[in-house]
Amino acid sequence: MTRITRGYIARRRRTKIRLFASSFRGAHSRLTRTIIQQKIRAFVSSYRDRDKRKRHFRRLWITRINAVIRTNFISYSYRNFIHNLDKNCLLFNRKIVAQIAILNRTCLYRISNSIKKK
Repeated sequence: MTRITRGYIARRRRTKIRLFASSFRGAHSRLTRTIIQQKIRAFVSSYRDRDKRKRHFRRLWITRINAVIRTNFISYSYRNFIHNLDKNCLLFNRKIVAQIAILNRTCLYRISNSIKKK
């Protein structure tokens, strides 16, 4: 049986797929079947990692807050700090508190001291 190359429509579809995979290495950027598999895998990874990114940032914020809180000036545990923030109805999320901890430590010291006194 003779090989059928199909027409320009299939060629356009393949080139469109190749444009997506132009940054991939080796056969992943050249062979159509492999490109399709890699494309599916890339979309799965991007969907999964959007949730992971949120987790990683939350961990980063908690680590930053904990590092500043445990210094000699405050000597306070992260757990107690967050508990007292909630108890005093101070609605700071961890992202904001981490930014305060990095950019303006004296402000964080004042917040923690006012929480301790109450």
